[in-house]
Amino acid sequence: PEPPIVILTSNRTREVHDALKRRCLYHWVDYPDFTREMQIVHARAPEATERLSREVVAFVQKLRTEDLFKKPGVAETIDWAKCLLALDVISLSPEVIADTLGAILKYQDDIQKITGSPARKILDEVRAELAAT
Repeated sequence: PEPPIVILTSNRTREVHDALKRRCLYHWVDYPDFTREMQIVHARAPEATERLSREVVAFVQKLRTEDLFKKPGVAETIDWAKCLLALDVISLSPEVIADTLGAILKYQDDIQKITGSPARKILDEVRAELAAT
């Protein structure tokens, strides 16, 4: 029989042993651009309105530019959209972000860094960018 093909994924938080590295082919997968992430959110959270989806994706993409211990991935974008849907949220607000930031940031230091004024600033920037498009 053929040996299996094994795919390892990593977020680079743990070191991989050199012997394993020598036996691997590497392919870097970056975060998707806005359009692709919107397509993913539409597919995985189709109940979300266009406005909410655009705000969520734009906010998470802007958040990834911040100096965080763990930047949110696409899974967190989807989880956050579903969380907001469960709470009947129509659009983001600083209060909603403060109440749900744990859905996209997994470390307390990151949550504290973004809560309050930084979240409001990011939301304001996101809204200005979305209005311009």
